[in-house]
Amino acid sequence: MQKIITIDCHYAGQPLVAAAYLMIEGDEAAFIDNNTALAVPTLLDHLAAEGLTPEQVKYLIITHVHLDHAGGTSALLKACPNAVVIAHPRAARHVIDPERLVGSARAVYGAETFDQLYGTIEPVPAERVREMEDGETLPFGERTLTFLHTRGHANHHFCIVDSASHSIFTGDAFGLHYPALQADGPFAFPSTSPTDFDGPLARESVKRLVALKPSCIYPTHFGPLGEIGRRGEQLLAHLEFSEALMLEAEASDCADDELEPMIKQRLDAYFDGVLEERGAGDPDLYRDLMAMDLDLNAQGLAFVAAKRRRKAREAASTG
Repeated sequence: MQKIITIDCHYAGQPLVAAAYLMIEGDEAAFIDNNTALAVPTLLDHLAAEGLTPEQVKYLIITHVHLDHAGGTSALLKACPNAVVIAHPRAARHVIDPERLVGSARAVYGAETFDQLYGTIEPVPAERVREMEDGETLPFGERTLTFLHTRGHANHHFCIVDSASHSIFTGDAFGLHYPALQADGPFAFPSTSPTDFDGPLARESVKRLVALKPSCIYPTHFGPLGEIGRRGEQLLAHLEFSEALMLEAEASDCADDELEPMIKQRLDAYFDGVLEERGAGDPDLYRDLMAMDLDLNAQGLAFVAAKRRRKAREAASTG
């Protein structure tokens, strides 16, 4: 039996925002992205509903270590005694030693909110983690999984090409596609959240995935999707604007602490224009569902703009 099941993780208490995927291959299973420790009971319930046990889970694959994708890794691995974590080489170190990752997230969210969102994140034994290089393959029953390093959103990101379904699990490298925003046709927008946004690399990743002509993509946000070429065109346009905005902010007279509100205002205005041109049936619904991500996108662009400024000042002072 071959099967791919989309699991709604109800991230932050919201439906249809973040997914995990359960891939069944004969009498074995793999999870692709695992959301948070709070979602692990839901993941195991779906496994049981397919007549499988945690002992039959072979792989826990994480596209990158942002916590809505990988926060449940240690808890899920404890429940699945025979599983191995599959990760990007840059991600593996944070799975094995999550102290820095957890510390930075706690500093952003505060301890109480962090615990409510992510629960407990513990180290994973190094012997239960396998790194995958760009283009490396992993046999899984009758299918082959190929791993593509896809930077731009995060330096520790890969996508997974599945030979059996001719599909790609794209994490955040191919943008966000909330189901409630698809009523008027395909609608994709990128994630430029802190801290690794790189416009040229993000566009390169989108083009690389489109060029493979998959029959379907499985983004973590959210669910299996077609019309990949059209979605890719949208993402490329939005990424071009985002990079131009970041460069404009870097060159502006704004102080570093003024960059984020300026960028957010411009992002909101840009997507208001996108929605108007689209003729969205309910633009307020779009704005509400995009609000948190546009806040994060503004933070990410401001972070990179300020970082580039610092590097330029350091280079000037030593030159």
